[in-house]
Amino acid sequence: MVKIRMRRTGCRNHAAYRIVAADERSPRDGKFLEILGWYDTQIKDDNFKLDLERVDHWLQRGAKPSATVATLIRRARNPELKPHHARKAKKAEAKA
Repeated sequence: MVKIRMRRTGCRNHAAYRIVAADERSPRDGKFLEILGWYDTQIKDDNFKLDLERVDHWLQRGAKPSATVATLIRRARNPELKPHHARKAKKAEAKA
């Protein structure tokens, strides 16, 4: 079975990830089938990019995205969605 998940790259204390389609039996940073995008935790806005056409290709063939990747796919399809922590900050401002 194929999973769509994140593969850690970058250096120590600067996590960056590639979003890949990989066999579920392969290790996190091991062999993969295709790179579908990237995600950088250090960038504030536009911190990821996905090739939605290829993501859809793998989803149609039964691939299961991880929870984090599923969130990134939702945000890529609807750019108006904000990250979870940004929504919390906005609610806090509204209450104050």
